[in-house]
Amino acid sequence: MVDVPKTARAVVIGGGVSGCSVAYHLAKAGWTDIVLLERRKLTSGTTWHAAGLIGQLRANQNMTRLAKYSADLYRSLEAETEVSTGLKQVGSMTVALTADRMQEILRQATVARIFGVDVNEISPSEIKAMYPHLNVDGVIGGVHLPGDGQCDPANIAMALAKGARMRGAKVIEGIKVTAVTETPAPGGKRQVSGVDYIGPDGPGHIAADVVINCGGMWGRDLAAQSGVTLPLHACEHFYLVTEPVAGLTDMPVLRVPDECAYYKTDAGKMMVGAFEPKAKPWGMNGIREDFEFDTLPEDWDHFAPILEDAANRMPMFQTAGIHTFFNGPESFTPDDRYYLGPAPELGGYWVAAGYNSVGIVSSGGAGMALAEWITTGDAPFDLWDVDIRRAQPFQKNRRYLRERVTETLGLLYADHYPYRQVETARGVRRSVLHEHLKAKGAVFGEIAGWERANWFANEGQEREYRYSWSRANWFDNQKAEHMALRESVGLIDMTSFGKIRVEGRDAMAFLNRVCSAQMDVAEGRIVYTMFLNRKGGIEADLTVTRLSETAYLLVVPGALLQRCLAWLRGNLGEEFAVVTDVSAGESVLCLMGPKSRDLLASVSPNDFSNESHPFGRAKEIEIGLGLGRAHRVTYVGELGWELYIPSDQTAHVFEVLAEAGEAHGLKLCGIHAMDSCRIEKAYRHWGHDITDEDHVLEAGLGFTVSRKKPDFLGRDAVLAREDQGLERRLVQFRLEDPAVSLFHNEAIVRDGRIVGPVTSANYGHALGGAIGLGYVPCKGESEAEMLASSYEIEVAGQRFKAHASLEPMYDPKSARVRG
Repeated sequence: MVDVPKTARAVVIGGGVSGCSVAYHLAKAGWTDIVLLERRKLTSGTTWHAAGLIGQLRANQNMTRLAKYSADLYRSLEAETEVSTGLKQVGSMTVALTADRMQEILRQATVARIFGVDVNEISPSEIKAMYPHLNVDGVIGGVHLPGDGQCDPANIAMALAKGARMRGAKVIEGIKVTAVTETPAPGGKRQVSGVDYIGPDGPGHIAADVVINCGGMWGRDLAAQSGVTLPLHACEHFYLVTEPVAGLTDMPVLRVPDECAYYKTDAGKMMVGAFEPKAKPWGMNGIREDFEFDTLPEDWDHFAPILEDAANRMPMFQTAGIHTFFNGPESFTPDDRYYLGPAPELGGYWVAAGYNSVGIVSSGGAGMALAEWITTGDAPFDLWDVDIRRAQPFQKNRRYLRERVTETLGLLYADHYPYRQVETARGVRRSVLHEHLKAKGAVFGEIAGWERANWFANEGQEREYRYSWSRANWFDNQKAEHMALRESVGLIDMTSFGKIRVEGRDAMAFLNRVCSAQMDVAEGRIVYTMFLNRKGGIEADLTVTRLSETAYLLVVPGALLQRCLAWLRGNLGEEFAVVTDVSAGESVLCLMGPKSRDLLASVSPNDFSNESHPFGRAKEIEIGLGLGRAHRVTYVGELGWELYIPSDQTAHVFEVLAEAGEAHGLKLCGIHAMDSCRIEKAYRHWGHDITDEDHVLEAGLGFTVSRKKPDFLGRDAVLAREDQGLERRLVQFRLEDPAVSLFHNEAIVRDGRIVGPVTSANYGHALGGAIGLGYVPCKGESEAEMLASSYEIEVAGQRFKAHASLEPMYDPKSARVRG
């Protein structure tokens, strides 16, 4: 008989390292009424065959914070639980075989210094001294992180499970969850009520208010049963282990990404693992019921290119016998980032899954973060990189996932160039104008599945990205588009905007509670506002247009749509209001530049003067033979309008504008030009410059907050910070050297000391240099004291002088925007 409780405060589904970590941290937070259910045996899915690499440095500060937490936790677990974790702090090395790869890892070294990770840049001779078995022919250099290491993944999971039990949690094997049950909640919402399961004693049910899906490669199908989007797909993942090699001792984990390989020593043996450029998806027909500690068939032909390079790079592979050739399944996601957080579709349903081969180093920190999020209601810091709410509903499509993961596995070791575009599973979401723009030379990128024109190729120019760490092949195209927006008129298709209608008797009262700005405005008024959390952090920035007494249109970045829908629905209380995604109903054509008024006047009888159509107003207009709405707002810092056109009239309106535009110098422009214009104006970009961890006042967006409203989310935090004073400020930087490029995550250096990362960057073609934004500590300082300092930006180890400003360097008084 298996003693399965009838009720629990939380049920964790899945007994891999992720589920064990979540259970451990929930118990550590004081939730003793926890049950972890594992369908077979703990670790029997992917955890048992993971390589166990502990690399602390991740893509940004908070992901690095999670990885560092994992490493520290695993060091302490053995003393706490008496279960050996096999953790060895042997360090790690990454070596470069090309100049571009060297540039990348030098930039990573800068990131490490920003985040406080010990790092050393090393020459080929130093690499050879540290790794005598390595053939350094062709090696240009590398970086060494002495705090990294390796571990025993299965034992870490067992230690976490034991630690959870020691704090009162129940960890039960041999119980398969068959369904997550739910019950209606007030306001038509859905709420978790527990789980159904089948075990050795038959079926059963556990009542619970919180369920956490840590099901790994089983997680997608389990989530789909509840209408929850969890896009992941398993791939075959290969490694080879030699027989014992005489004299082989522990050495740093070695990564040779240019050859798609990593190496580690293990009990006197050498392992080589692969992240091949084109992976093999697995499990298209489901996972068989008895899958447990299983391996997949060998595929020597597929692994051969990696092994051939390994035999040259590590000559011991030419003579050592093969002990194990392993192939096992592992989950990958469409963007190579795992999923964490509350599912927007179902209250009480949480996710920690899809780890893309970094599950061991990520799960300790992910479990900590998720447990705090569940028990307190707030994430400990910005987790947008891995937030489940970035997933788009269409990404549940299994064919889409199967095609995409053939690429994403290999992208882990590919060159991480700026603006790199995925190539597989493209074209899912397209605006009405897609073919029109393609015919005009558009080169598309993808965001949230949307195909967007990033730049326009000239006649005879190849319509492809040629990636670079300096000036890419589209740099001059971006400049021409940028200057058209500054000097003439440009048209940008921004149909990918998320569009949400909030309407009903209490729409105004509801929005006044969740928005920082005043929503009781005249019909046609456009308001730039924030969704704030109770800490004053920015959950989203958006424009809100009052369409009528009871209806509003909210416009948000396309990638934030699901997050914003979840935020609105989650905060809707007793108010009578309806939240509806209307994104597909209208196209958005951004007509921007000093000649935009003249062009509009040539195709519409409406009055676009400042007196008749001032900034921040939306009006219905006639355009060509159709009708639309003209919203006078801008994200490029120029006179302009966003034209909201019914989808069925969009092609006609575009043709009218294109024909009339010839006389006004109209140029089609892409997302890259829009971004370079917005950063000259120091307009913030959510997810980079502003996040739910960044206080609205420190972000310089206090003007979006109405102090007169008696109650709105985040009000107390705003007033408190005003009393206490700011601890940091968002600053704009311009490099003196016009030849240097910035992207993001370069280091801000103040008076010789690194103070933080560049949050976003682009080239300012009108200002004549690279422009970046980033936060600078300022506690107790005046603006004059901040600006009196000497600033530099560190790029791949080199430092370049930078000018700093707290006001936009381009058109600081917004005279051009006002027309």
